[in-house]
Amino acid sequence: MVLRLDEVSVSVETPDGDLTLLHPTTLTLSERRIALIGGNGSGKSTFARLLNGLVEPTTGRVTVDELDTVDDGAAVRRAVGFVFTDPGAQLVMPTCLEDVALSLRRSVKDRARRRREALDVLESIGLADKADVSVHALSGGQKQMLALAGVLATRPKVVVADEPTTLLDLRNTRAVADRLFSLTQQLVLVTHDLELVARCDRVLVIDDARVTFDGAPADAVAHYRASVDGAPSGPSA
Repeated sequence: MVLRLDEVSVSVETPDGDLTLLHPTTLTLSERRIALIGGNGSGKSTFARLLNGLVEPTTGRVTVDELDTVDDGAAVRRAVGFVFTDPGAQLVMPTCLEDVALSLRRSVKDRARRRREALDVLESIGLADKADVSVHALSGGQKQMLALAGVLATRPKVVVADEPTTLLDLRNTRAVADRLFSLTQQLVLVTHDLELVARCDRVLVIDDARVTFDGAPADAVAHYRASVDGAPSGPSA
């Protein structure tokens, strides 16, 4: 998949005037594993949400294989799945099976087939034995896996994950990360975990609503560390 931003900016109105969440940005993203890093409030989540139309550009155009995120919003959201930091934002049904089945309600009309496919998805992420368990009885890692399952059930071509391991302990972080990196889909990962960044093909550093670096993981992390430390970091890409 090719994700493209053409002179895209995002701003919102506030009592004190317009607030810029992303300055004009032009990029083409086609790598299989892409990471977005930067400080809190830097604009990472805004950038990520642009990719499936959760945020619309104030200026410019975002496309996913030529589908416009504004004009072709429904098709874009079928192609680009989104995993939130807090799985509670996605888990809305009483049990695990019902939650995954909900994601299939539009594509699979037959109830029995929908149940079978939902069970297959749960099996694929190691939650088959939790099918009839309340989502509220799951651990944090299991909830994030279930949220991912709901996204994968729709068979997207791209998965955007916005800090999916931030609320997890080390063991669950590794489990969720390993599952994300095993996906056949293109992955765009927003993260503070620099170990995960090292597993990506391309990394964007975002600071003060701008992409300040675009390159290989090691170089991006060096740039990010230098900016945090206040040291000169060289020209931005």
